[in-house]
Amino acid sequence: MSDKDGSLLMEMILDYAGWLKSLETQKGSTAHLRHIRILRDFSVYVIHRGLNWDEMFTFKTLERFQKESGYKGVSGVLTALSDYLLGRGKIDQPFHLSKPGPSLPDVYGQYLLYHTESLESSPGLLRRIRRVLGPFNEYLGKQGLPLTKLKIEHCDAFLATFKVSDYSRKLYRSSLRGFLKYLYHEKGILKRDLAPLLVGPPQFAQRRLPKFLRPGQVKKLFASLKFSTPTEIRTYAMVHLASSLGLRPAEISKISLDDISFQQGELTLRERKGGDLITLPLPENTIKAIALYVSKGRPPSTSRRVFLIHHFPYRPVGPNNVVGSIREAMKQAGLPSSAYWLRHTYAQNLLLTGSSIYEVKEMLGHQNIQCTHRYLHIDVRLMRRALFHEEL
Repeated sequence: MSDKDGSLLMEMILDYAGWLKSLETQKGSTAHLRHIRILRDFSVYVIHRGLNWDEMFTFKTLERFQKESGYKGVSGVLTALSDYLLGRGKIDQPFHLSKPGPSLPDVYGQYLLYHTESLESSPGLLRRIRRVLGPFNEYLGKQGLPLTKLKIEHCDAFLATFKVSDYSRKLYRSSLRGFLKYLYHEKGILKRDLAPLLVGPPQFAQRRLPKFLRPGQVKKLFASLKFSTPTEIRTYAMVHLASSLGLRPAEISKISLDDISFQQGELTLRERKGGDLITLPLPENTIKAIALYVSKGRPPSTSRRVFLIHHFPYRPVGPNNVVGSIREAMKQAGLPSSAYWLRHTYAQNLLLTGSSIYEVKEMLGHQNIQCTHRYLHIDVRLMRRALFHEEL
């Protein structure tokens, strides 16, 4: 390790520790002390072993440090440090602390890079794709099959090797289908697009119609919401976004402070499913709910994401956190429903106000009009009005 690397590490950790101390002193908490202690011991560990900057923040170093120190949860501590340094512009990219998967040929790596840079896929989705591509590469190797000779029969035979549920098999099939599209459209490796041919067996009586809340239930839900804790204020804002804009839990979790214009009363969705950027008007009550959370409930953080987890080190929420918060609010209101019911209720209200199926499609962010057709099954009267402009 160069003296420069060691000095840089200590400087960053001291800067972060100072910020943590000031933050937690204001809150009267001591949660930061454990983080500072782990980072102090980690810095001594990497300096003593002479590790350079590229070797410090790897899964291998993390694993060895945890084993020798006996600390648990080191990954979370280093990830929080990474988020802080990234937010302050002190590093260009986050630390790579996840366990590396098996090495894959270049075209597989290029596909994962394509997902990361062009599609901005989440780490969870990338892990799911890798779980399929790794075994797929091994399968083709055992069969002596190059990608250029790939046929749909080989793909079907590969998926048949998985002893998983129908739902998991559907996810695996989707991941492989995306790779096949890439090989054909982006790389020209396949002479034919095999993706449309990779389909599962027909499923009958599986289609479920969207469920929604009646007006009285919506009033009951909002009447039951509380504001005594930061978490309750956060839930209040989430419920407003789901009901007034029909946002998906993933979309709510990704909203940034930079996406909201309180003056104009607008929300810009930059990470919507399908990749289309859209600016939506924010109802006054929804603006007030978000403003209340930002001013009274949101803990201080370098992250620009609006909604944060309310325990140290205050990282952004994920889609599951949004689902859980709204589900708990529904439960407290005595409503046997889920977060997606609010999205369906939003679609129902659009239809009631006379919006066409194409307008509903755009507002919900559907890529395919067939997805929007499902919402027309909510009410036969609404379906006939939307499709045939017919009043009953």
